[in-house]
Amino acid sequence: MSTPEQPIAPAASTTNSSNRKPKVIIAGGGLGGLTLAILLHKANIDFEVLERAKEVKPLGSAVGLGIGVAALFEQMGIKDDFVQIGKQHTRLQIFNETLAPEFAMEYAFLEGMTNCKEYLVSRADLYEILWRRVPRDQIHLSKKIIDYDQDDEGVTVRCADGSTYRGDILVGADGAYSVVRTQLYEKLKVQNKLPASDAEPLPFSNICLVGQTRVLDPEEFPSLKSKESQFLSVLGIENMYTNTLCWAVVEYLEKESSKADESFCNSEWGPEAAESMCQEVRDFKVPGGKDGKVLTMGDIIDLTPKELISKVMLEEKVFDTWYSGRTVLIGDACHKMNPSGGVGALNAMFDAVTIANWISTLESSSVSDLDVIFKEYHAERYPVAQAAYARSKMFAYNLGKSWISVFVRAVMRRLPEFLMKRLAITQLAAVRPQVSFLPPVEDKASIPKSDQPSLHKTLAIHKARAAKPSQSNDVAVRGP
Repeated sequence: MSTPEQPIAPAASTTNSSNRKPKVIIAGGGLGGLTLAILLHKANIDFEVLERAKEVKPLGSAVGLGIGVAALFEQMGIKDDFVQIGKQHTRLQIFNETLAPEFAMEYAFLEGMTNCKEYLVSRADLYEILWRRVPRDQIHLSKKIIDYDQDDEGVTVRCADGSTYRGDILVGADGAYSVVRTQLYEKLKVQNKLPASDAEPLPFSNICLVGQTRVLDPEEFPSLKSKESQFLSVLGIENMYTNTLCWAVVEYLEKESSKADESFCNSEWGPEAAESMCQEVRDFKVPGGKDGKVLTMGDIIDLTPKELISKVMLEEKVFDTWYSGRTVLIGDACHKMNPSGGVGALNAMFDAVTIANWISTLESSSVSDLDVIFKEYHAERYPVAQAAYARSKMFAYNLGKSWISVFVRAVMRRLPEFLMKRLAITQLAAVRPQVSFLPPVEDKASIPKSDQPSLHKTLAIHKARAAKPSQSNDVAVRGP
């Protein structure tokens, strides 16, 4: 492996696609796709975002972010916007069915060690911040991808409405049931290049009902007055600065399932299915009422617009194959994690940082050059994603009701404080990536930062090229 002083740069190529910067087609306009789009825009790299939805809907619950993205958000010019929509959280509380406290995890100490707060934010509000930063003429709605072809000169993407898009790189950021991944794997399977594990269906063992209420009266819901956001688990209620509750109800299945399972039925996942599950959980007790009043899940559901309620599967899998030819995957398309660990969105953004760093070094877009940077991307992100997946699975046990969950909570309650801190540091604070083509942000945390090869290697490439102005190949970047 190369060192920061001797980075592996993509070799110069003699094909027609070698004499210009690449154009990137991003399939999927989720958090990972939009983060990548913003970074490419700042690196002055052409791109198009193809999103299958007809309109942006604020589905989902809350997202926990903090030290992991603090420097990145400052580089992107969105840190102040993020802080304004977020509310600090320092504690996880778990209650039993009678609302008696069963377990709590404190992580307020992290602020002193990282010089940064941890926040809970509405996924919809975070999405809106990113959405506003992407040029409108480079993001296209109602673009359902049906297939794509790649050759030595580029990649062509075809959409259901008959439109086509041509570029040099196709990034599959289109979620757990990625069309790009499906097409890529079909091509690799024909060539006998697909690992057997990647051909297996995407498994899930939890079903989740999620939503966000309308704006509520803090007098009726006193917890909204708190300066800190709350992460309470009888259900998953995160109280946000906007005086809304982001909530989730998780059903733990007796056995693992998948869309390929014979018992799977599409009718179980439409609007009617969400309404049916809402009826099933209405009597669940939840904390947060006025003067100690016990609320029920029905109270919360009645305060939630129906269009903001969805029923989803909580799939869990890290795929082995992340790229081939001109196609590369990021986010849930290559690693789907249980949201209980709160790191799915975070790792999608980390993927975007790593791949953007390497794309910024490209002076050509030959398949051989792309293979170099995709290998670097996979080598850096795959082990981190595997570790995050394992921690998320353990955290999901912590919130469950099985005997394993009871055992895990019993062990966690008895862990020495230094081990609890170690777990929190590993989970929340070690990975703090930055991009190499924007002004660096000083890292003031006392906690050691995990290695980020893409930052050191690509920064060395940019510096080496900048030292040779006669070749006119330094990277132009856009400021915040």
